[in-house]
Amino acid sequence: MATQVEQAEKKIITREMKEVAGQEGVSPEYVYEMVAAGKIVVPANQHHPCKVVGIGKGLRTKINASIGTSTDIVDIAEEIEKARAAEEAGADTLMELSVGGDLDKIRREILRAVRLPVGNVPLYQAFCMAAEKYGDPNKLDEEMLFDLIERQCADGISFMAIHCGINLYTLERLEKQGYRYGGLVSKGGTSMVAWMVANKRENPLYAQFDRLVNILKRYDVVLSLGNGLRAGAIHDSCDRAMITELVINCELAEIGRKMGCQTMVEGPGHVPLDEIEANIILQKKMSNEAPYYMLGPLPCDVAAGYDHIVAAIGAAQSSRYGADLICYITPAEHLALPNKTDVIEGVRAARVAAYIGDTIKHGARATKRDMEVSKARRDMDWEGQFRSMLFPEIARTIRKDRLPRDNATCTMCGEFCANKGASKIFAGTLRKSDKL
Repeated sequence: MATQVEQAEKKIITREMKEVAGQEGVSPEYVYEMVAAGKIVVPANQHHPCKVVGIGKGLRTKINASIGTSTDIVDIAEEIEKARAAEEAGADTLMELSVGGDLDKIRREILRAVRLPVGNVPLYQAFCMAAEKYGDPNKLDEEMLFDLIERQCADGISFMAIHCGINLYTLERLEKQGYRYGGLVSKGGTSMVAWMVANKRENPLYAQFDRLVNILKRYDVVLSLGNGLRAGAIHDSCDRAMITELVINCELAEIGRKMGCQTMVEGPGHVPLDEIEANIILQKKMSNEAPYYMLGPLPCDVAAGYDHIVAAIGAAQSSRYGADLICYITPAEHLALPNKTDVIEGVRAARVAAYIGDTIKHGARATKRDMEVSKARRDMDWEGQFRSMLFPEIARTIRKDRLPRDNATCTMCGEFCANKGASKIFAGTLRKSDKL
């Protein structure tokens, strides 16, 4: 079966393209043109039905939630609960990133539990398998790696973060610049660096890129070019190693798309606020506007426990300047494996951030909701406010917990409610909103 890219190049509007158009308020023709150009991807494995989600130019900024076991905590039931909580909280995609327990079983259980497109990082399981089989992850053989990627595609994974941009040249840049303040923070990236150093060989995902693309094409799995040398500290942002990998990933994104594979590029994790725009400009120019998947980003390194708020600040800027998919950060980042509450808070914070960015990126189309809330707030129409809020049930719960004597107001101001007083002053006055 032809991939979304191959069908779009033939001007065929697929069912998925029609659904994306309906969700986003754009024409089906616009969607297929952007898919053909590599500027929109639709992660929907042909062998595994899931919710249709469009990611890319002219569309709403999407939110990814990540879950998965660690070597310290393996509880499949809890991961399923976290996956469902992420979906209910409003995540658009999910990444299953387990490294502990029966990884095939965990992946398949998660795929059955949610309707979201599910992504993963194949290198995680590959190095776990090599460690179990040979007692040394650096003994991973290439056939095992590519066989695993195909097995994961066959299970129903819709997008894969694959570390193709780490090669001998990027590794040399890292060594020559004198390493880093924050070291390496990508599990898959660090493992591949260790494999290359131990074996004195090129990264097989780079050396055999055509083979990789042809596997993903068979299932129409989106290739997300992983950011394995991303900065783990704001001081390291935009260093030579990180930018070199970005250049290579942008080249590979174009090559993969020309081969008929949907592709997107992954962005950094720790970036100072004043470098976010520049980073996105670079990626968009070098990749011919391939969708950009930003990991946060975090614009400071000192707020563990509140990193979901730090990341929301970075994500709002990322969305504003053109990022297309935001990976959430939870309060547990840098501290522990996230629990269900962390997952929910991470998704909500990222949704707020993306919404803020989209009000600038898309203009009035994204601000009508704010106008509706503001008018209802002015008129003390509480149900009207709740209908347009991002989190109406939370708002209702807080208000119900602290009800005022006068139901038109709230306990913040009570009898001194500004809107109540102003409504008397301007009663009968023609207001701009009355014309809307």
